Amino acid sequence: MKRPIARIAATATALAVAVLLGACSTATTTTGTAGVAPPKVKEMKKLGAGEGQLNIIAWAGYAEDGSNDKTVDWVHPFEQQTGCQVNVKIGNTSDEMVQLMRTGQYDGVSASGDATLRLIYAGDVAPVNTALVPNYATISTFLKKRPWNSVSGQMYGIPHGWGANVLMYNPKVVTTAPTSWGAVFGGSSAYKGKVTAYDSPIYIADAALYLMKTKPSLKIKDPYSLTEKQLDAAVALLKQQNANVGEYWADYTKEVQAFESGSSVIGTTWQVIANVIGADKKVQVKTVLPAEGATGWSDTWMISSKAKHPNCMYQWMDYITSPKVNAQVAEWFGEAPAQTKACTETSDKGFCTTYHALDSAYASNIHYWTTPQKQCVDGSGNDCTAYSEWVDKWQQIKG
Repeated sequence: MKRPIARIAATATALAVAVLLGACSTATTTTGTAGVAPPKVKEMKKLGAGEGQLNIIAWAGYAEDGSNDKTVDWVHPFEQQTGCQVNVKIGNTSDEMVQLMRTGQYDGVSASGDATLRLIYAGDVAPVNTALVPNYATISTFLKKRPWNSVSGQMYGIPHGWGANVLMYNPKVVTTAPTSWGAVFGGSSAYKGKVTAYDSPIYIADAALYLMKTKPSLKIKDPYSLTEKQLDAAVALLKQQNANVGEYWADYTKEVQAFESGSSVIGTTWQVIANVIGADKKVQVKTVLPAEGATGWSDTWMISSKAKHPNCMYQWMDYITSPKVNAQVAEWFGEAPAQTKACTETSDKGFCTTYHALDSAYASNIHYWTTPQKQCVDGSGNDCTAYSEWVDKWQQIKG
């Protein structure tokens, strides 16, 4: 399947809006407390006949029906196989997805890690009986029963795809290959005005991760569970970095253009962006997962506790994580597939190698996005800082 360069351009505006909306979120949207049992919601015990309809919320690119590219369509084949007519609502942000799920109008959602716990602890989603999802058996084990998609060993969804926020650089300018995030933090003055960074309060976690590995005296255990002192340290580092940042990016095209024009030579990125730049062949770039590890994302299909079409939703969760379809989604979207057998179905036979899809050691170095809460998301206490504080601090960082 061809790389979705056209989709990147078409969704750039939506992505920019998504970041702006996300920056306006507050602690009032972060319901749920790590370490406390979620509301009791029954899981399905057996499948019945499909109800003929399915209403889902999805990230752009996750439920393609041929409208954006007539050759990219996995919704209509599902409808033909199951009789479940699919209605897709595109969610621009995790906050928006959470609010939409709370209306009770949708059967499921492709939730990222900064939404999953909110949905679980608010009782908006139901535990998933993985025995009713045959393709779950061959999903990568390092994505199963993780803090963002399960509670006490009970899965609350089916993993879909994942990726890391890696370090990208232009080797003609950055002649010594970087191995640490220090290249964009402590050592970034060497590239003053040509450093780029992700434009979102969640980027504070990247600084916290660097400090977690390099400043043990701060005692940071999880980059999303920061006390006031730890948050202040991350903010101070980001303010220092700000003096060297030429521009912040919030969508694919902005960073692609910056590297191709030479206005950026080093900064955080997604692998798909590096691939697009490589395909254009206007400039050479390389990526690396630094020694400190990286932040990243892992998306999960979750079923609503109020689903009106639960059988169709279970069929969708199995279908979307089937080898061929999961491969199609991963290549179109630009991420590692959750399904291990998808790697034999990709049109680009080197795709899974490029995205480290089966590399558990690589995946173990990723700290997946989670919305910070006053009740520490790592379960360490109740003296952490909430996302609303991160939003305020991010505005201070950028000035």
